[in-house]
Amino acid sequence: MPTTYGKEETIADAEAAKAAYKPTHPGLFEIVYAEGSFNSQLVASKDFKKDEVICRIEGTVPGPKKYTTVQVSKDSHVELNSDRDQLTFFYPSSEWEMEQPFPCWCGAEKCCKSIQGAKFLPRDVMGKYFVTSHIRELLKERDAAEDLE
Repeated sequence: MPTTYGKEETIADAEAAKAAYKPTHPGLFEIVYAEGSFNSQLVASKDFKKDEVICRIEGTVPGPKKYTTVQVSKDSHVELNSDRDQLTFFYPSSEWEMEQPFPCWCGAEKCCKSIQGAKFLPRDVMGKYFVTSHIRELLKERDAAEDLE
């Protein structure tokens, strides 16, 4: 298992993958490897305070919307060029309409169950979370159009 993304979508031996991995941010995150396709998770090793910078993101590359990108404005997406192991966060906080929706495994009481993007969540749900400015703008546009109906 390389320390950077090598398009290894399926892990046959989770223990071997864990043993071969060299952490890029020790003390901040732990990778929990699982056998199969897209089953590994990046888990925080500690609690982070609101507004705390976890790490600087450098080397982003603009790209078309796809399941490996993060939405950074109404019309722009970037590839993070990171280790590419799964990072779990409230995806609708930055994603309007996911290229590849997926079922959530977080198990939280308020879990949305199916992660599709902010476009598909009601305003009362979205109002409970911090969201990026482009998502706030898109929500206002959506809700204004719905109020006219």
